[in-house]
Amino acid sequence: MTSTASDMDTRECQATEEQRPSWQQRLRRFGYTARPRGDVRDRLVPPYTRPGPRLWAVLGLREEVGARITRWSAWGGPLLVTLLAGLMRFWNLGSPKAVIFDETYYAKDAWALIHRGFEVNWAKNANDLILQTGGHVSVPTDAAYVVHPPVGKYVIGIGEWLFGFTPFGWRFMPALLGTLSVLILCRIGRRLFRSTFLGCLAGLLMAVDGLHFVMSRTALLDQVLMFFVLAAFGCLVIDRDRTRERLAAALPPDGDGVVRPNAHVAETTRFGPRPWRWMAGLCLGLAFGTKWNGLYILAAFCLMAVLWDVGSRRVAGARHPYAAVLKRDTGLTFLATVPVAIATYLVSWTGWILSPDDGSGGYFRNWAATAGKGGNFTWLPDWVRSLWHYEYEVYQFHVGLHSPHTYQSNPWSWIVVGRPVSYFYESPMPGKDGCPSGAGEKCAREVLALGTPLLWWAAAFAVVYVLWRWFFRRDWRAGAIACGIAAGYLPWFMYQERTIFFFYAIVFLPFLCLAVAMMIGAILGPPGSTERRRVAGVAGAGVLVLLIAWNFIYFWPLYTGQAVPIDSWRARMWLDTWV
Repeated sequence: MTSTASDMDTRECQATEEQRPSWQQRLRRFGYTARPRGDVRDRLVPPYTRPGPRLWAVLGLREEVGARITRWSAWGGPLLVTLLAGLMRFWNLGSPKAVIFDETYYAKDAWALIHRGFEVNWAKNANDLILQTGGHVSVPTDAAYVVHPPVGKYVIGIGEWLFGFTPFGWRFMPALLGTLSVLILCRIGRRLFRSTFLGCLAGLLMAVDGLHFVMSRTALLDQVLMFFVLAAFGCLVIDRDRTRERLAAALPPDGDGVVRPNAHVAETTRFGPRPWRWMAGLCLGLAFGTKWNGLYILAAFCLMAVLWDVGSRRVAGARHPYAAVLKRDTGLTFLATVPVAIATYLVSWTGWILSPDDGSGGYFRNWAATAGKGGNFTWLPDWVRSLWHYEYEVYQFHVGLHSPHTYQSNPWSWIVVGRPVSYFYESPMPGKDGCPSGAGEKCAREVLALGTPLLWWAAAFAVVYVLWRWFFRRDWRAGAIACGIAAGYLPWFMYQERTIFFFYAIVFLPFLCLAVAMMIGAILGPPGSTERRRVAGVAGAGVLVLLIAWNFIYFWPLYTGQAVPIDSWRARMWLDTWV
């Protein structure tokens, strides 16, 4: 009888192997492991990790106190990381007291938008007058040709409206959005990894990244774009959790109280209005209204959201998840994102649309009534035709931008920080502008848009790890991170002949930080690891994080424009291409 039972077990095992899909057999050699099958609720809505009782015993705390700390840390941890990031970003924000790099465009465009409703041409000495008078200058009326939509400039203009037309005023909103983006990333990471620690770690990594720090203290559009992209991603992650909770609640438990897959429920359940998806559409529209590369991110995120719905229904037991999503979800997904994003983009042009069309309004505002008279689309309102012409001219500018620039770089070099951008540089004499009197020679005072090198180099490995985990482990979290990186990074490879810069990478920086946090989580070890494995993982992860923090501190003078002896500046130029 024992032999017969053994034979039956062997035959069942062989049958299971024969029924296993071929792709699983092939992937097993690369580390693929099938997910354990249990209560579907735990797969649809995984629980958050919580410290075990041993930790509280080591710290000398009662379990109920530990539970309270765990509960409060969900927001307390991210808020502490955000406080640290905010203190660093707002410290001495008005320094250097100068118009640095492309602030010469966006700070003045923002001031014109909130006063005129459209951008204007400024005098050549406008920057000096603004700094000398504290921003008390008259706003010209001659419309200017600009190549970026208005949302980001309106955002910068809010700070100028609140605090004046000064360096602090035009840097206030980028600093605020940079600080809030750290909070958002902490919360996103917590939802993705079901771990408050890893979520806070992702936010902390971005808080000590040099590129994010410098962009948070400079009035450029890319920081605003990054914020709206990250906010849209966060809205989609919340929407995913909410819909999976509804799906889990709709599945009936069996006689033992265990929820099993149910094809009918999985394919027929409707998710309702999904307000977080509409919020994502709004944020993506604001991103598109800041810079046009937000369109690539809109397309990538919409595809990701549809695939998330497919995965949710498949886990719940749907036999034809793609058909179910096509029938019940895709239409609302489209309505909540694409039309909302386009409508948001059009609304952002309200100031230009309402400006006079007699030649005294925005650039090209009178095109339909002058050079654009006649044609096949005269039935459209003049403002629509004029705006369409303006957008066409802007597109021609972007695809044809080949003017060489000292700090332009190829996207291949971004991930290894090959060519950072110098926003500001001065060589003060000893005893002046912070240069030590005993320096012996001129100092260097620079604001360098340089990502914290050790973080970015670690991220290069983390991207490989994330791709491996997504492809071979079928980990949706890795796929989401890879989608964010790809949407912000890969489109630039189509424009390698164009004049582009490293700081464009700020858009996908949050996803690099998530990738590094995920890799560090793997270094720490999976649940159930031995004590020796856990100690080794904590030591390795701790050393990596401390080195990244030290690296940020080491380059602090180059991020804040502090004067340092020229030898100290040279010591920080690790690569020749950084000069």
